[in-house]
Amino acid sequence: MMWHRHLDLTPETEFCSPAIDDIIYHGVWIDWAELREAVLNDPEVRDDVEHICSWSVKDSEAPTQRYHFWLNYVRNLKTVP
Repeated sequence: MMWHRHLDLTPETEFCSPAIDDIIYHGVWIDWAELREAVLNDPEVRDDVEHICSWSVKDSEAPTQRYHFWLNYVRNLKTVP
C-alpha cells in the first residue's frame, strides 16, 4: 500500500478517490501495479479511476499523460467482453 502524506488509510480504504488520485499523480511502478489489480478486481475502483481521470485531463496543472493513460486503460476494459 502506498504511503500518502495527507491520508490515514486502512486496507479497506486504500483505494478511495483521494488515494487513487495520489497514486496516479505521485505513484511509481509498484503503486500503479497495485492500482491495476484493484481496477481489474473492483468495478467501483474502475469507475472512480475513470471519474478522477476524466476531470484531471482537463487540469493544466496535472501530469496529464498519466491521467490519459489511466482513463484510456479503464475505458478499454469496459469494451472487452
